[in-house]
Amino acid sequence: MPYRPQLADYGFLSDCRSGALVGLTGSVDWWCPSRFDSPSVFGRILDPTAGHWSLAPAGAGLPGHRVRREYLPDTLVLRTVHDTPDGSVAVTDALAAQPGARGHELGLNSPAVLLRVVEGLRGTVPMRSEFVPRPEYGLLTPYLHGLPGDAVLAAAGPVTLTLRAGVPLRPGDSRVVTPFRVSAGQTIGFDLSYAPAYGGPPTLLEPVAALAETVRAWQAFRETHRYDGRYAPLVRHSATVLQGLTYAPSGAVVAAPTTSLPERIGGDRNYDYRYSWLRDFAMTLRAFWVAACPDEASRLFAWVARSIGRIGDAPVPVMFGLAGERDISEHELDHLAGYADSRPVRVGNDAWRQRQLDVPGEVISAVWRLHHLLGTELDVELREMVIDLAGQVAATWHLPDRGMWETRDVDRHYVSSKVLCWVALDRAVRLAPRLGDRAEPARWARVRDEIRAAVLEQGWNERVGAYTGAFGSPELDASVLFLPVVHFLPADDPRMRATIGVVERELGTADGLVRRWSTDPAGFVLCSFWLVECLVMAGEHERGRVLFEKVVARANDVGLFAEQIDPDSGAHLGNMPQALSHIGLINAAWRLTDPTTA
Repeated sequence: MPYRPQLADYGFLSDCRSGALVGLTGSVDWWCPSRFDSPSVFGRILDPTAGHWSLAPAGAGLPGHRVRREYLPDTLVLRTVHDTPDGSVAVTDALAAQPGARGHELGLNSPAVLLRVVEGLRGTVPMRSEFVPRPEYGLLTPYLHGLPGDAVLAAAGPVTLTLRAGVPLRPGDSRVVTPFRVSAGQTIGFDLSYAPAYGGPPTLLEPVAALAETVRAWQAFRETHRYDGRYAPLVRHSATVLQGLTYAPSGAVVAAPTTSLPERIGGDRNYDYRYSWLRDFAMTLRAFWVAACPDEASRLFAWVARSIGRIGDAPVPVMFGLAGERDISEHELDHLAGYADSRPVRVGNDAWRQRQLDVPGEVISAVWRLHHLLGTELDVELREMVIDLAGQVAATWHLPDRGMWETRDVDRHYVSSKVLCWVALDRAVRLAPRLGDRAEPARWARVRDEIRAAVLEQGWNERVGAYTGAFGSPELDASVLFLPVVHFLPADDPRMRATIGVVERELGTADGLVRRWSTDPAGFVLCSFWLVECLVMAGEHERGRVLFEKVVARANDVGLFAEQIDPDSGAHLGNMPQALSHIGLINAAWRLTDPTTA
């Protein structure tokens, strides 16, 4: 059988610069060591030949082998316990933190080292390590050279990897297979260090000590944040995942650490999510605010302001690279088969070229949310950005666009896009006293009211009995659940309440998942949490609580969500883990804590 674990089998490791995925059977099948959007050195999740590093009992996956795993508290350090007929062994995996890093230093100078520590718990267990590096998304097979002190150097193209272990390593032609045994009370460490081929040498760490230091760094970071609402363990864990998805040098949050994991097995909606979307911006800020992470919110805002820069006539880009790059043009990796033969595999994302009219609303809404942290006067660049974005919305709101789901067919007058245009001007009017002489609150208010009237008239479909996805369309779209969340309409408004009911009935599933539209194959986790918020805001607090608990029960065994979940099989689909899913959890938990929150 081809190697193809379920996406829910993966745990997520992060050093706040890059991410790795490790499966239940102990195989690291994805790691882009330079930064989240750099080429992988392990890519087996996208093709069986694209590289991996497995470390597990020799009989992993056979009868009698059971796996238990968990994150160490308030960390992204993953501990997996393997129970076998010969005994039990724990493998603890982490991407190393910089030695001595504490608080907000986490990730600023990560050493790009993957740590794996094996600990014997009971009996004597035969183990097997198989190290198969394949840099450049599997295009390169490196030379493997034995080094003194049980180490192997793997060098190819721009990549240098140094594997060290507490057991002898004997390199083959294209892989390093290492059988060994571990007994109760014995600890064996492995570390894999990345360095650019023509840069400095890789960082060499003592694995056991470095692992303990990484645990302390994560826990010290979490100790600086306090959340006092409902479902605190879930919120704290999702906030930790969001921090793990943060590129620490800039503060940008990636949508996911992976590319091209399919929305539908065998389908072609396979996109690269290793970038930062402005659409996610306000929701991310709200989640950081809820989870008591004000410094992360401020850093993320600074990244957005700098990335956008001066605004001209062209639409604001939908997304940016992690350091603010604009051009993230898309191309296909034809040599990769894709997860479960779901082609194409894409690098880059051409949605950055689209017109998506909701984006200014996300940005200005974020400024409004943070205005109490920004002092009595906004700085010049911030004032100019808000004024120019509001002016652009006032001039272009009537145009069709591609919508928040980034369709790749034709432009439409999406209801959610119009509502976010309303949000942009509504928040700009509120900010006007801080914006100086160039502000035009009277004009913005006039256009804002025009947009509202258009949505109320053209967004409502009498035959369907609901606000639908686009003007004049009978097709439902779960994005309209966002209307009460941004306070365009109260959730108990008769038409909004009817819309919530229709969406729940037509797009919902028995277990609480909500699809984006009728042809969507799976429930979209964020939309499911939006429904929770809508129910609570409509006064159905108990139904919202029950739905919330049904949705969170769909997380994998270590509390991670992909983008979508198949309602029948429970399989996770799409890129993994997905920031928006965890943002939705945090915001829904806070809505259950305080239904009146903004």
